[in-house]
Amino acid sequence: MQYSTSNHQQLLETLMQQPDVRGIIAEAQDALEQEQRKREQFYNDIDEQQKVEFINGQIVVHSPVKLQHLNGGGLLFQILNVYVRKHQIGYVGAEKMMITLDRNDYEPDICFFRTEKSKHFQRNQSLFPAPDLVVEFLSKGTQHIDRGIKYQDYQLAGVEEYWIIDPEKETVEQYRLAANEDSENKETPTYELITKSNNGILIARPLGGLELPIRAIFDSDENLKFMVKVLSA
Repeated sequence: MQYSTSNHQQLLETLMQQPDVRGIIAEAQDALEQEQRKREQFYNDIDEQQKVEFINGQIVVHSPVKLQHLNGGGLLFQILNVYVRKHQIGYVGAEKMMITLDRNDYEPDICFFRTEKSKHFQRNQSLFPAPDLVVEFLSKGTQHIDRGIKYQDYQLAGVEEYWIIDPEKETVEQYRLAANEDSENKETPTYELITKSNNGILIARPLGGLELPIRAIFDSDENLKFMVKVLSA
């Protein structure tokens, strides 16, 4: 589900046609205030042992993932972390790093921050701003979230690239922000699908153009081969 300013405008026009528009807005404001109080309680009650997110006023606790999910996430994190540390271009986080956006809080499988953001991080910090790259590995229980509200949220927050990885089919979808030429507000960015494949090369623009072989995410031998290349370059 993709968000655009045209969708926003349509919702606004529909709302403005309602004779009780002021009452609707007042109710919405009250609901948002209640949601914010619940969100603050969520911050106080977070369990470091669980993967939990705050999405549209609801606390979502995630189930343990399959081994193929863990393997793919581990292999990709190794590559990105080594590459980023070697070139000193930022910070790579995984799993329990809480990303705080306008209304919602997520714990992406992997995320990357350029140095301009990461240099301000503190050792005792537990909530973080929108990353420059987010990676989510699909599962049956979360794919509607990864392709729905998270897609919209990351796009609106200005996350430059969003990778959706299917560990079962071993495919990667790479989305990148692009100017929305179809909108009246051409400065509003929307995601454009750059790559959808189980082979070939991903060019990660947020990481300075890193050319990442897709097979290195799923195949440990290919992963090691690429790691050696990164370290020896």
